[in-house]
Amino acid sequence: MATGTRDVVPAGHEVRQCDGALSRAFQFLGKRWNAMLISVLGSGPAGFAELKRVLGISDSMLSDRLSELAGAGLVVRRVEEGPPVAVTYELSESGLALLPVLREIGSWARENLES
Repeated sequence: MATGTRDVVPAGHEVRQCDGALSRAFQFLGKRWNAMLISVLGSGPAGFAELKRVLGISDSMLSDRLSELAGAGLVVRRVEEGPPVAVTYELSESGLALLPVLREIGSWARENLES
């Protein structure tokens, strides 16, 4: 028996109603580099230079995205007094909670979208 649209819509939601939370999530995660930064930081804390090297991103874009992710509570910036001063970035609990979702989206994309 085929599953209809109504079977996958959470109780209390209208079928044709846009989910505002989902829309906000994709506005945020759909920004270039945000999801990739979260994915890279899923392997553990990293410094600015390492993130820049791994992603091939400009200094200003990386700085903007890290600030945005930190402001959203997904990334924590840690400063270790030196010398030399060391700054690392790591995922917060909220950021860690996104990792399984990003893995599932990646799996779906590999299975359903042409390269």
